[in-house]
Amino acid sequence: MTDVKPISNSKKEVENLYFSSNEDYVYKCQMEVYGNDISGILIIKKISETTHRVVMTSDFGNKMIDFEISENDFKLNYVLADLDKKMVINFLKNDFQELLRQKYPVAESFENENFSIFRSERDKKKYYLSFNKENSLLTNIVYTKNNKEKINFSFEAKKPTFAEMINLEHKDFKINIKLFQITETE
Repeated sequence: MTDVKPISNSKKEVENLYFSSNEDYVYKCQMEVYGNDISGILIIKKISETTHRVVMTSDFGNKMIDFEISENDFKLNYVLADLDKKMVINFLKNDFQELLRQKYPVAESFENENFSIFRSERDKKKYYLSFNKENSLLTNIVYTKNNKEKINFSFEAKKPTFAEMINLEHKDFKINIKLFQITETE
């Protein structure tokens, strides 16, 4: 981000509302994990105020992974033998806990010509959330640790509760996840 300047902290909390609705979120999912491509259909459903269920199936409908996740909890319901590796499960758990996190306390606020940017800190982790000034939609969450970018979540959306496209890019591992809208939620 260029030409960013600090502004007085008017907000105490900002939210990622993309998975806050009780609608089913259905995406075409493309994962690249250390050069291996995995694709399928990803369904995310909010099953309680704090918990989401995440299911990924192959393009043919065979279940690959199924888990329930909240900020502090993770319950694996099913995993395909090929994906049943501790490292893969941990990446998915951590990535989806970050992606589905809704509330972020604001520690500092910045802005440039196009974006309002909020820095949030939780459990020794820092997050930078960028909101487009024109439409107030969340466009980016950057998760950093020790002042190094770890994961970059970018969103393309037309409304605050549904992102048509989500890109999750790890900066220190060869893991990328891309989600493309399948269903229109109007």
